[in-house]
Amino acid sequence: MPVRLAASLLFLLSLFAVAHAQSAAPQAGFDVKAKQVYLIEAETGTVLFARGEDDAVPAASLAKLMTAATVFKALAAGEITPDTQYPVTEYAWRTGGAPSRTSTMFAALKSSVRVEDLVRGVTVQFANDACIILAEGMAGSEAAFAERMTKEARALGLVKSTFANATGLPNPTNKVTMREMVTLARHLQTTYPDAMRYYLEPEFEWNKIRQRNRNPLLALNIGVTGFVTGFSEEGGYSIVASVNRDGKHLLLAMGGLENDKVRVEESRRIIEWALSSFERRTLFKEGETIADASVYGGDTSTVPLVAGEHVDVFLPKDNSQRLVARVVYTWPVRAPVQPGQAVGTLKIWNDKQLLREVPVKTAGTVGEGTLRARALDALIELFFFWI
Repeated sequence: MPVRLAASLLFLLSLFAVAHAQSAAPQAGFDVKAKQVYLIEAETGTVLFARGEDDAVPAASLAKLMTAATVFKALAAGEITPDTQYPVTEYAWRTGGAPSRTSTMFAALKSSVRVEDLVRGVTVQFANDACIILAEGMAGSEAAFAERMTKEARALGLVKSTFANATGLPNPTNKVTMREMVTLARHLQTTYPDAMRYYLEPEFEWNKIRQRNRNPLLALNIGVTGFVTGFSEEGGYSIVASVNRDGKHLLLAMGGLENDKVRVEESRRIIEWALSSFERRTLFKEGETIADASVYGGDTSTVPLVAGEHVDVFLPKDNSQRLVARVVYTWPVRAPVQPGQAVGTLKIWNDKQLLREVPVKTAGTVGEGTLRARALDALIELFFFWI
């Protein structure tokens, strides 16, 4: 196997002089009672707190985020419309409706419900009957819709989250991770911004039964703009939340909490901590050279690498350690090289915590070198291959 495919070349950069930014571990001096936590600043993608974020845990009602994503995609593609109507089957009614004694919008048996009203049932009331009605209507069965959900998860880069149903009701196949739930929440906000208004509706009435929004954080007035809560016997209490306040946009996923009261208290604490303890820093400006990549067979031996945007991170205000960045790319870059070629990734670390990954691209032109220069580069590559 050629060395360029076997390993990536690392450039270690001290960012202390570049950004005057020092930092300890992001969660130093702060902790929460959740077993799994993943909290990021959404605009930059900076990780503010992480623990057990890749543990696969019971999805519970967090699965409804993927149900919503699948429905929103179908609406955007014109596969269905807000006025499309689906029937309430006996299975949907018994499994997720009034007889189920679970979260429900109380859709009446053998009636038909508009897609937009079902979406409100899912986003405002976390309604199991609404999820099943949508699943059966769109895919013919809940099982077929669940397969579609998992397929959509893989398309979004969610490699561990799997779904057996549209509701998250107990099933060993229903698994998610906190990292992937944050990724999914971010996808929902960026891809379907107009649909996010449903999560903010304070209440929804159906079948002459009015219910308040089931998201307990909305009433706290701490800047929460969505999403969903969950509970399972095995995994405890969980939550996915979005926050927009004080010029910061946070996305939070937590699981393994003891009860609903603790879930609300710990959510409030970590949100307030993140909003008050971090500030934005620019490490590299757009177009600023971050590193130089070696070029094989070119008329020059290196090409500068830049990011396509300002590279910002959110750092604790009371910092004590330096950041480290690594530019990772497949060695060597082969001539000819044109500006704007994507060749690697800038990874920014704070102690052992990976804060952010940013694609880097070439910022110059490198033509093909002379025959002698190419022969010399071939010898160098051969030397490194045998090492």
